[in-house]
Amino acid sequence: MGHGGNVIDELMADHREVEEMFARMQAMTGGGQQLRDLVDEVTIELVRHSVAEEQYLYPAVREHIEGGDRLADKELEDHSRVEKILKQLEKMSTDDAQMGPMLQQLMDEVAAHVQDEETNLFPGLRRACTPDQLDDLGDKVRRAKAMAPTRPHPAAPSTPMASKVLAPGAGLVDRARDFVTGRGKSS
Repeated sequence: MGHGGNVIDELMADHREVEEMFARMQAMTGGGQQLRDLVDEVTIELVRHSVAEEQYLYPAVREHIEGGDRLADKELEDHSRVEKILKQLEKMSTDDAQMGPMLQQLMDEVAAHVQDEETNLFPGLRRACTPDQLDDLGDKVRRAKAMAPTRPHPAAPSTPMASKVLAPGAGLVDRARDFVTGRGKSS
């Protein structure tokens, strides 16, 4: 969950981690509990990552990058689509005929989002911010991920202030539910 380094290093490490989970998913021959556990693991990582970006990365993009409002708004739209897919997957049985296509849609959406961030957003942020600013953002993102929800909440507001106020409470409830059910403890 926390990799260390500046915000770009932190988030790129998250991207590689999710790509590895997707590769494991694609290599699976069956479904069942093993697939459910991996879908839950991906969901936990993607939700934490998204909440942290919404709280700290996108406000920094808006502040420091010319045209940052447009970039941040596009990334938030990506997050909204991914979160809706995650919510559908959360409710879906692993033997549902739509599980495979829904997982492929998730992988495609996330891959496009990662490509866009790493090609457009991160280089602009690296040019616009000092190393100290990037390090500070990395620390903030790691703290946000530790407190973030672990389940999709597509109806929750994605504004930085609302997220900072609501996410810790939702995160606490999600982590309590995860503890009781054993969700996210398969790895």
